[in-house]
Amino acid sequence: MGLEIERKFLIKSDDWKPLVINSFSIKQGYLNLAPKRTVRVRIQEKNAFITIKGKTKGITRVEFEYTIPFQEAKQLILLSEGSLIEKIRHKVKYEGNVWEIDVFSGTNEGLIIAEIELQSETQSIEIPSWLGKEVSNDSRYYNANLVKNPYSSW
Repeated sequence: MGLEIERKFLIKSDDWKPLVINSFSIKQGYLNLAPKRTVRVRIQEKNAFITIKGKTKGITRVEFEYTIPFQEAKQLILLSEGSLIEKIRHKVKYEGNVWEIDVFSGTNEGLIIAEIELQSETQSIEIPSWLGKEVSNDSRYYNANLVKNPYSSW
């Protein structure tokens, strides 16, 4: 079983930008937004994935992700519920960890979130000075909720 253990933070400054090691665009839609699970289709540059995630408990949830044919992803994303998530993901290396900084566009324009995947919920990490409030347990910031209640409508 795959597990995703993730912490999320808002960004309070641009000091992360010089640390970027890679950037790419992401477009994703949700085929299922049930309380117990989400099913997501993601197009990331020329690659495509389908991901099934369970309900979050603390900062952990089950996650299964599979590569799918690009053309099929383009068709599946048309079946999405709510609006699409559009963002540029920047990978940033800091103190031996890789952070993912998502700069949203479209209906979530103006939202920037930093995420880090952990090996355990108790793993200690160095918190960069450019991070703001932790929003790991604030469901408004879950991508699956942003398609139903976009940042622009807050």
